[in-house]
Amino acid sequence: MEIFKNINSPASKEFEKLLNNQLSKSKNLIEGKIIEGTITKISEKYVFLDCGLKSEPIVDINELKTIGLQEKIKIGEKVPVLLERLEDRNGEIVVSASKAQKIKGWDILVEAFEKNEPIIGKITSKCKGGVIVEHLDTGSLMFCPGSQISDTPLKDISHLMNEPQKFALIKMDKIRGNACVSRRQIISSNKKEDKAKIIDKYKVGDKIKNAIVKGYSSFGCFFNVNNELDCLVHLQEISYSRVNHPEEIFTIGDKHDLLVISVDKEKLQVGCSIKQLSPDPFEKISNYELNKKYEVKVIKLMDFGAFCELEPGLTTLLHSSEISWTRKNVSPKKMLKINDKINCVITEIDKEKRRIAISHKLTLDNPYKVLIDKNPVGSIISGTVNSTNEYALYLKLDGYDIDAFLHCNDLSYTGDPETELQNYKIGSKLKVKILEIKEDQQKVRCGLKQTQKDPFEYFKDKKINDTITVKIVSSDNKGLMVQPEGCDMNILIKKSQIAVSSSDARPSRFVGGERIDSAISELNFEKRKVSLSIKLLEEIQNKEAVTKFSSPLSGKNLPFSTLSDKLSKKDKEKK
Repeated sequence: MEIFKNINSPASKEFEKLLNNQLSKSKNLIEGKIIEGTITKISEKYVFLDCGLKSEPIVDINELKTIGLQEKIKIGEKVPVLLERLEDRNGEIVVSASKAQKIKGWDILVEAFEKNEPIIGKITSKCKGGVIVEHLDTGSLMFCPGSQISDTPLKDISHLMNEPQKFALIKMDKIRGNACVSRRQIISSNKKEDKAKIIDKYKVGDKIKNAIVKGYSSFGCFFNVNNELDCLVHLQEISYSRVNHPEEIFTIGDKHDLLVISVDKEKLQVGCSIKQLSPDPFEKISNYELNKKYEVKVIKLMDFGAFCELEPGLTTLLHSSEISWTRKNVSPKKMLKINDKINCVITEIDKEKRRIAISHKLTLDNPYKVLIDKNPVGSIISGTVNSTNEYALYLKLDGYDIDAFLHCNDLSYTGDPETELQNYKIGSKLKVKILEIKEDQQKVRCGLKQTQKDPFEYFKDKKINDTITVKIVSSDNKGLMVQPEGCDMNILIKKSQIAVSSSDARPSRFVGGERIDSAISELNFEKRKVSLSIKLLEEIQNKEAVTKFSSPLSGKNLPFSTLSDKLSKKDKEKK
C-alpha cells in the first residue's frame, strides 16, 4: 500500500493513466457488437487477434476459410468479428468471424429492402416449397418460394442453378433473421416496361384483326393480340344477345376482330368489344312476331340447349326442353348439328332483357293430344316393352313416340306383382288399356289386367255367410290355398278357420284336389278383399240343426235333471 501514500508521485500517475485507458476501452466493448481484430499470431488451427482487450481471442482458421477470408490469414491483417462474450467459464474472450459476416450481410439486406433495391444472388439448392438463394456480396442465405421463381410455370430449373441473377426482397423477419426473395417480381417489372411501350400503340377506336381466343372466365373472354398483348372482352361486350358464359359463344383458338374501347396506361390494360363492330341486331326484332313459325340456323350446341340465329347477329336460345315433346333430358348434341336449319316458333320476346325464346316442338304435332283424339282413356292399344325397373314397365305405344307407364299392380288380378313383373322382358309385345292421359304433364298410364276378365266379379252376387264350393290347391302350416269353382282367384283359408274343433284344424288332413264347402266370412268390393272359413260354415250348420230339430223340453227327462231343484228345496226346509 506504500505506492498509494503519495498519489502525486510519478508511479501513481502512470498507474492511474493505464487504468483509465483500460476502462475507457472496456466501456466501448459490448457483447453482441462487431469489432475489428488484428492478427498477431497464426498457428496450425487458430489465429490470434489483438482487439485491445485483456487477452487475445482466437478464431478457427477453417471458419475464416469457410466465409471466404482465407486471403486475410496473414499477420497484421484486420478481421471483423462478433464479440459474443467478454469472459467465458475459462476466463477467455469468445468471438466469431462467421457471425460477424452474417450480421453485416443482414444490415446490407435490410438497407436494400428499405430502399426497394434488387440484390444479386444465385440459387444454390432446392428445398421444400422453393429454393435457397445465396447473396453474392455477403453470402447470406435467403428463401425464394416456388411461385416466385418465374412468372410462368417451370418444370425444370436446372438452367437457373448457380447463375448470378437479380432478386427482389419481398419480406424480412428481423426477429428470426429470415429473408424472402422473388425472381418473378424482377421479370414482371421488366415486362411491365416493355408492356407500357406496347400499350402506347393502341388508341380507342382502333380495330384489331384476327385476335385469338386464349381463355375465358365468368366475367369475360381473353384474346391474344399479335402475340404481344392480352386483351379482355367483357361479358357484356361479347354479343348483343344475352350470354351467360363466354364458352357458350367461343372456342379456344378461334379468331375474331376486336374494337378497342378503353386504354388504361396505369393498369396497362386494353379493353375491347366485339358487339360494337356491328349494328345492334335487336333493333330488327320488330320484324318478328310471337307464336309465329320461323326458320333458324344452329350456330352452337350446349348441354342445356342450342344457340340459333334468326338472322346474322340476332341470336336466340332453343332450350333442350323445347326440342321434343316426348324425350326427357334431351341432348342437343345428339339431335342437332352446327349449321342445321330448323323451324321454330317464337315463344317470348323480352326487349328489356334482350332475350328471345323459341321452341321447335311447337312446330310438331303434340303426340299426347293426338293420342287423346285417336285413343282416349279406355282404349285398347299395343305396345312394346322398352325399359323396366323394380316396380314398373315402360311401353312404347305403337304408332306414337310415347312411353306409357305400366305399374306392376296393373299386370295381373291374381298373381304376385313382383313375380309377375319378372315375366316380361325388353321387347315383349303387350296389349294394354289406357287408364290415364295427362297432356300437361306428358304422362300416360296403362294397365294389362284391365284387358282381362276380373275374377272378383264371381263374388258380385255373393254376400257374407254364403256357402261356396272350393277346390283345394295346396296346404301348408298357414292353412289351405283354395280356388272357388268358376273363379281363377286363389284364396287362403287360415289354419284357425279350418274347423270348429282345434284337433280337426289340421291342414295336413288335406292333400290337394279335394272339393269342400266353405262360407264367406269377409267381402269388401272396394278393397277387393274376400275371406273364406270352413269353421264358419260348421257353426252356421250347427245353429240351423239346433233350431230345426231340437224341442223346448229336450233335456228335462235326462237322469239327475231335477236333482239340483230337489236339493235346493231340501235346504230351505231345514232352515
